[in-house]
Amino acid sequence: MKELIEFERYMAHLCAGLGHSDRHAGLRGYCTGLMAPLQRKSVEPMAAHVAPGSTRSKHQSLHHFVADSPWSDDEMLMRVAQWVVPAMDFSNGGWWIIDDTGFPKQGTHSVGVTRQYCGMLGKQDNCQVAVSVSLASEGGSLPVAWRLYLPKEWCEDAARSAKAGVPKDLAFATKPAIALAQIEQLLNQGAPRHCVLADAGYGTDTAFRERLSELGLAYAVGVTGQVSVWPPGHAPLAPEVYSGRGNVPTLQRLGELAHQRPISMKELALALPASQWVCCIQDIATRRSWPSVQSSVELRPWSTDGKSADLDHRRAEIPCTYRRPGTRRVNRNRRREACAV
Repeated sequence: MKELIEFERYMAHLCAGLGHSDRHAGLRGYCTGLMAPLQRKSVEPMAAHVAPGSTRSKHQSLHHFVADSPWSDDEMLMRVAQWVVPAMDFSNGGWWIIDDTGFPKQGTHSVGVTRQYCGMLGKQDNCQVAVSVSLASEGGSLPVAWRLYLPKEWCEDAARSAKAGVPKDLAFATKPAIALAQIEQLLNQGAPRHCVLADAGYGTDTAFRERLSELGLAYAVGVTGQVSVWPPGHAPLAPEVYSGRGNVPTLQRLGELAHQRPISMKELALALPASQWVCCIQDIATRRSWPSVQSSVELRPWSTDGKSADLDHRRAEIPCTYRRPGTRRVNRNRRREACAV
C-alpha cells in the first residue's frame, strides 16, 4: 500500500509536465506496463497486461501516447531528475557518463535505423542508436539526457526522413557532437561540473576532448592505440617566423627528428619499460576476467591540424592497458592464479 501511494505521488509529479490532462492516463498505463513482470516491454503485451478486457483500445491509446502525443521528453527527463537526484549521495563525488545504446531492429522504417555497431549485440547489425548522458554517484546512476543518433544517410534522404516524421531542420551530427550539446545544455541549466567519463568512441575525437576542457570539465575517456600523443621529451617546432606580410603563423610544426614528432599510443605503450607496468584484472559484465598489465604516463594530445600540441601546456596522465599475450579469460575465483601468469 505504501508503494502504491508513492507511485501515485510520482505519477502526479510527472503528469504535471505533460501539459494536457488527456495524456495522464497514457503515462500511468505505460509506466505500469514498464514495471509489470513481462518478458517483452513493447506496447502490445503491456496493453494486454494493463487492460486484459479491452486490449485493443488500450493498445491504441498507449501507442498514441508514445508515438503521437506532443509531450516533451526533455521535460520528463528533468522531472525524473528532480525526483531522483535529491536521493542520490554525492558526498564522494559525481560523474557524467556519456554512452550510446543500440536497439536491434528487423525492418528499415524506424527513424535512424541502419547497419551500425550495436552494443547490445556486441557487433554491427541493423539497429537504432541513442546517445545518452547519465549522472552517476557511487550508489547509482540516472539518465538525464537522451537523443536518437540520425546517420548521415538518413539526413541526405529527404523523402525517407519526411516519411518517418524527422524534422526538416534536423542536421547531421556525430555522436561526440550530440554528447557535447547535451552536456552544454545541462551546464546551462545549472548542473554541477562533474568529471566526464566516456569510452573510445568519444575519447578519440580531439574536438570532443578540447571542448570539455574549454567548459572547465575534467574527463577520463578511452582512446585507441592509433591516437597521436607527445610523450615526455617530445615537442613540436615553434611556428614559422613572421615575415611581416599576411597572417601571423600560429601553427606548430613537425620536425624531421624523432623527438620533434608525436607517436601513437600503441608505440608509447610498447616502448615503456617493464618496471612501469603492474598486473591487474579486467572484469566484464559476463563475470569473466582476464589478466592484463597497466601503466600510466604523462603526455599531451596532438591533432593533425597542428593546433592541439600546446593547449596551455595542458598535460594528461594516460593509463595504458593491454591483455597479456597467450592468456585466456578466467573466472573470478581464479583471479590470483591469473595474476601470476
